[in-house]
Amino acid sequence: MDNRQAIGSWLSGPRAAAEDMGADFGYRGKRLGLPEQGPGAIAPLGRRFGALFIDWALCMLIAYGLFARGDQQASGNWALGIFLVMSVLTVGTIGCTPGKRLMGTRVVAEDGGRLGLVRVLVRSVLLCLAIPALVWDRDGRGLHDRLARAVQIRV
Repeated sequence: MDNRQAIGSWLSGPRAAAEDMGADFGYRGKRLGLPEQGPGAIAPLGRRFGALFIDWALCMLIAYGLFARGDQQASGNWALGIFLVMSVLTVGTIGCTPGKRLMGTRVVAEDGGRLGLVRVLVRSVLLCLAIPALVWDRDGRGLHDRLARAVQIRV
């Protein structure tokens, strides 16, 4: 192996290096029995971040306008609480937040059904902590989704 291959594998990450050695990981969602593309496939990262941005902007607007009375420091704290309530209520009832709806994604159980209230609550609290959402598995699911046995799919 020359230096260019070693640097290339280091820059590409461990998955690319393992694939170069012959490991077959398949596509994201294959282990869960989901299609590779189209409706029902794992939602792309860009759509999920877009939905999160829309939801957070909506929560900040509500917090700033209704609760914080112009105090920007307080509006961030209120927005987190509003985000938690909105996430529990909307994902628990219709399976998606307003941002997810606009971005064409939905949260479902691993078996394709609806999430129960306890699982939605666990998922939402972990999402508000932020760190679990930044730890992904090879299917692209955050730790908050893994612990709640949920998956975000395209609609």
